[in-house]
Amino acid sequence: MADITGESGKDPDPAEASETEVGDGGPSLVGRFSRALQTSPDKKEAIKSRRRLVGILTGGFLFTNFLMFLRFFFPRTIFEPRTIFRIGAPADFGIGVDTKFQKNRRIWVVKTTDRMFVIFARCTHLGCTPDWKQGEQKFKCPCHGSGFDPEGINYEGPAPRPLDRATVSLDPEGQIVVNTATLFKWEKGKQSQFNDPGAFLVI
Repeated sequence: MADITGESGKDPDPAEASETEVGDGGPSLVGRFSRALQTSPDKKEAIKSRRRLVGILTGGFLFTNFLMFLRFFFPRTIFEPRTIFRIGAPADFGIGVDTKFQKNRRIWVVKTTDRMFVIFARCTHLGCTPDWKQGEQKFKCPCHGSGFDPEGINYEGPAPRPLDRATVSLDPEGQIVVNTATLFKWEKGKQSQFNDPGAFLVI
């Protein structure tokens, strides 16, 4: 009778038998399942890390889409500075150019011996904001070098015309009201609007 215990005379180990080749030389299904159950702690931690990463990415994607969905319920709104505002009484200003409203209101208040007016701080060349040079007594545009005298009249550089002036008036309390939405201009080759009603205040 043939020896069925193998060359060593011992019965084959069931665990080893489970990993023996079955017909085509590959490991058996039982062997593969056995190794899967014996995954090392490092591999388990790597699997957990990948799952956490996938969860974070999925959550971020869903949250972004939720924000985009909410955006349709809130229209875009551009908040612009008010164009009509009060700046104080005429007595609050001295003779000359006052620059304290340049940053917040983009205007200069100019007071002479007989009138007051407000210059809109926008260069008539390409719209940059000039600077008041006290020592030189002129407005100087930092972009392309246009120069304007203390009353905003251009005399150097590429600016084609004087600086515009805002509408000014006095309210019942004696406060100066400025309206930068309505400007007085002196277009090249045209009559000046600087003497029109609303372009200045008589003091």
